[in-house]
Amino acid sequence: MKAGLTISISEELLQGILEGSRKLYPKESILLLRGKKSKNIIRISELIVPPLATHGQGFSSISLHMLPMDFSIVGTVHSHPSGNVSPSPADLNHFFGRILMIVGFPFTDAKNAVAYDHNGEKLELQVTKP
Repeated sequence: MKAGLTISISEELLQGILEGSRKLYPKESILLLRGKKSKNIIRISELIVPPLATHGQGFSSISLHMLPMDFSIVGTVHSHPSGNVSPSPADLNHFFGRILMIVGFPFTDAKNAVAYDHNGEKLELQVTKP
């Protein structure tokens, strides 16, 4: 795990990601993460459905030219229906923002979610209670 950078997300937002992933299963889901970096913490505050996103079996994609010019987007989250939460080479090659979050089957709780930096190094994921 990479020292120093923590990703903070509310339990409510994480449950929204997991529920959306369950509904699209066996296809991959993809969402944009809006948030703010302060010191060594990135706080995720909102989920954004990207326009014209494609969801398939074994892939999901977004059209970068369709995204708004929004500097509050800190990264993306997508699902891996296989349950493997490690980033693939394609995931790292199409990295957008500061972080990549992957949620894996069975999409039940925080143990099915991992955050990575652009090098594919795990980041600390902190789930906050309301």
